[in-house]
Formats: sequence, structure tokens, C-alpha cells
Amino acid sequence: MKIDKVILLIILQFVVLTGIFFVDSNGQAKEIFKWFLYIALFFLLATFFIMRLHYLTKLKRMNLEIRRVINGNFKTRLLTNHEKSLDELIFSINELIEQLEKIKIQSIKSQKARQGILSGISHDIRTPLTSIIGYIDALKDDIATSEEEKREYLEIIFRKSNGLKQLLDELFNIAKIDADEISLKEEPLDFAEITRESLIEFLPNLKEEGIELKTVIPEEKCIIMADRLSIIRIIGNLVKNALYYGRKGEILGIELTETSRDYQLLVWDQGPGISNEDIVHVFERMYRGDQSINHLYGGSGLGLSIAKALVEKNHGKIWVESIPWERTTFGFSFPINNSIKAQFKKQLRNS
Repeated sequence: MKIDKVILLIILQFVVLTGIFFVDSNGQAKEIFKWFLYIALFFLLATFFIMRLHYLTKLKRMNLEIRRVINGNFKTRLLTNHEKSLDELIFSINELIEQLEKIKIQSIKSQKARQGILSGISHDIRTPLTSIIGYIDALKDDIATSEEEKREYLEIIFRKSNGLKQLLDELFNIAKIDADEISLKEEPLDFAEITRESLIEFLPNLKEEGIELKTVIPEEKCIIMADRLSIIRIIGNLVKNALYYGRKGEILGIELTETSRDYQLLVWDQGPGISNEDIVHVFERMYRGDQSINHLYGGSGLGLSIAKALVEKNHGKIWVESIPWERTTFGFSFPINNSIKAQFKKQLRNS
């Protein structure tokens, strides 16, 4: 371990002073040796003084650089000077500055994202609300000349209102996720059974739109540890997304498969797919492609981000792959709990 320079100088001074004391106590010692010790002591004191000034200058420069950081210049970095006493401090300060720079960058991104979200939300709320008010005014002013036209107006109002309610529900859910106020009740669940139950509510829409449903769901139990409501919401959001963007392909596929490590649920369609530019953004909030003009199934841009957040809160993984007009797949997986799986197999054998 290297000895600190200041400590070394102090030790040398002590040695020199000891030598001077020894010379003074020994009358036979030569006078020239005494002067040599005085010169050495003077040299050590001068060196110590210069080092102290140099040290204070470096501290002053460090303080100025830290002030630049305080004023917002996070590109500033402190330079090392090969002094162990300061280098460790400088490394720590540089690491802190780097972390502050990352926080600032993330804050700017978050601010821009919030501005984009607020802009998107205001548009998504104002547009259907304006339409609803317009149709209500038309009904009040008896613009509709027939009962059939009135029913058509009411149907439009109902659809717009329902879409607005779905948007507000999703905003409420994403706010709860951000505030970490969603309470998850992890329990053993049959992934296959929940998938079948979740698909039932979409059967009327599939029939109405003429979309063929292709399912590959095993009959045996696929046991996972997760929150039931979260799984239902994840499946629902991914199916809505497939119906919304992929309905032109006229096929909706649901596949539940088992690997050596996890259960994977794939929701796929044969629609126009997702471009390479869009695919990296699909899980971002309020992000929508150019196909989000018709709000038949909502298209708020929040469904996929909610699905991603819920998958991760349940210790799963989510991904997307797309080949336009061939197959666009949203998949998510949960790890297999071998102990729970073994318990269920044992129960089945005993029953």
C-alpha cells in the first residue's frame, strides 16, 4: 500500500528534527552536519507548503466543476491527478454526475412522453365527445326525419360513449399501475382454462366481423402462479389489438404452448402487420400506427402498454414479431412452477 505524500513528509520532518536534537545533544558532532539537517528541514517545509497550495488549487478547480454540474452542465467530468487521496473522491463524483445525467435525460424523455400522452388523450376525449354532442343536438332539433335514422344516431352515440368509457378505464388503470396501487393476488391458475374463458366474450365480435378463430389450446392443465384479473386483462388487450389492427386478415389465432421453462400464449393475425419503424414503439403509451383512424375497437394506444406492465408485474415476458400480411404475433410467457405442477399431477392421480 502506497504511503500518502503528506504523511511521508511529516515523517521525514520528524526524522530531521530528531537528528537536529541528536546533534545538539552531542557536542562532538560536526557543525556542517547540523546545517545540512536545517537545510533538509527547510526543504521539507517548502515542499509541504507547495503541495498544500497545489492541493487547495485542485480543490478550488473541483469546486468550480461541481458548480457547473449544479448549474446544469452534466457533461462536466473531473480529471484525476494521480493522488490517491483525491482520485477515489473524483471517481465517486464522476459516477454521481453520470447518474445525474442519466436522470436528466430520462426526465426530459418522460416530460416529452407526458406531453405527447396529454395531447393524445385530449384529442381522443374531445373528438368522440364533440361527435356525441353533435348527434344529441341533432336529436334535440329533430333533424333525424325517421325512426330508423334516430336509432342510427343513438347507436353512434352509444358506440362513441362506450369507446370514451373504455379510454377512461384504461387511463385509470395506467394511473394505478404508475402509482403501484394494483394489488396482485398470486395463486395457482390454469392458463389454458383462463384463455378459453377470456375468448368467450369476443365470439360475437368475431362472428359479426367474419373473422375465423383458430385456437391451439391443450386440454391438460397449464398451471402458473399469477394474478387472475391481470391475466384476463392481458389476454383481452392483446385480442382487442389483434381485432383492431389485423381484422383485414380475417383470421385470429390463439396458441398456448409449453416449453421446458415456461408457458407461452401467442395471439396472432394475418393483417397488414407492423413496420420495422413502429415495432420498437408498440408498447409505448399512446403510440399508434397510421391505422388508428377507425375507433371500432378503441385504439387508445394504452392497451399494449398496460398489458406489458401487467405481464412484468406477474414476473413474465412479452414480445412482438411481425411479417406484414403473413403473421403478426404478440406473445407473453410465464415461468413453469414445477412444485405447483407436481402437486396438481399428484392430485389428478389421486382423484
